[in-house]
Amino acid sequence: MNLAGKRILLIISGGIAAYKSLDLIRRLRERGASARCVMTRAAHEFVTPLAVGALTADHVFSDLFDRQAEHDVGHIRLSREADLIVIAPASADLLGKMANGLADDLASAVLLATDKKVLAAPAMNPRMWQHPATRRNLETLRKDGIAFVGPARGEMAETGEAGEGRMAEPLEIVAAIERIFDDTPRPLAGKTIVVTSGPTHEPIDPVRYIANRSSGKQGHAIAAALAALGADVRLVSGPVAIPDPAGVTTVRVETAREMRDAVLDLLPVDAGIFVAAVADWRTENSADEKIKKVAGNGPPSLQMVENPDILATVGHHDQRPRLVIGFAAETADLEKNATSKLERKGADMIVANDVSHDSGVGPGGVMGGDRNRVRIVSKAGIDEWPEMTKGEVAARLADLVAARLAGDPA
Repeated sequence: MNLAGKRILLIISGGIAAYKSLDLIRRLRERGASARCVMTRAAHEFVTPLAVGALTADHVFSDLFDRQAEHDVGHIRLSREADLIVIAPASADLLGKMANGLADDLASAVLLATDKKVLAAPAMNPRMWQHPATRRNLETLRKDGIAFVGPARGEMAETGEAGEGRMAEPLEIVAAIERIFDDTPRPLAGKTIVVTSGPTHEPIDPVRYIANRSSGKQGHAIAAALAALGADVRLVSGPVAIPDPAGVTTVRVETAREMRDAVLDLLPVDAGIFVAAVADWRTENSADEKIKKVAGNGPPSLQMVENPDILATVGHHDQRPRLVIGFAAETADLEKNATSKLERKGADMIVANDVSHDSGVGPGGVMGGDRNRVRIVSKAGIDEWPEMTKGEVAARLADLVAARLAGDPA
């Protein structure tokens, strides 16, 4: 999308990720947008107003009590003249000020005075991101209508630190900006949908676990497709090696029980789509220490217990979504097993796929591959779709969800 003529007010707060804001300015101007910048005092410790001003070709604002800028209530003017306010990086401190209505510097005063959409790209240490105070602030800001992009998971600037907290890359932020300005009809606007994706890992001991071959590609693609149609998507993801889909709120879990609890915490929602390949069993008691191999003793005996059935739990829940869709990954008797699952688990629809090695789907099969061939099983019958990419399956399923939530039984 062309951003020509769009006026972006970029607020740069303190953090090592502030260096990325320089590239973000360049990317915005490449697309025809103008960028005006507000820098917090802490941001000056990481990038200079001279560098920012050279890229924006405009004055850089920092001081709430700048006599020249404030003679006509400059912070009000800044907040109103923009088409969109972007905070990148958005520090924990600035997010906390926003959530609590504080305005003790120019950046927070602009944010409190604005009547425009605000997009925040959080960046902070993983422990700060996971702190209960930060989580409360984020929930408040989401309810206030603040949009978010990122953060991502990865290495931190601090030696030996890794986890969730890296600021989204400039092109990811640009894509989020383009989505905000995109006025294409959004049939799922106002709808909240929970999606599960990926495998679960069930620990045997601190170094071993039970898992499956799910890559999360199909679930993540479905979450992205629903978001593209305007839905507020909450993705509950098991351990995967692919990035979070843009425009989606992601909750990361490890085990089946954690996934169930995360899903239930998100209810009520308009629809639930359960794509994750949840482990059916776990060890009754995982060992606190690594189980050592002893020559001649044979393998240890593992006592297995059944994991919670997330689809059935939600399908029969008193806060059941209007639309419940499950997935059935089968290696034999595909339609029979999917039909049985539909009836037992209280689902409206089952998306069934053959994950056997001889399914003939793609060069590497469905599990971990990029292509899929599914059958939609419902009380109305079975609809067989041709082989497609997982992105194409996701887009078609998102259209089907939109039609069902709009009241169309198709």
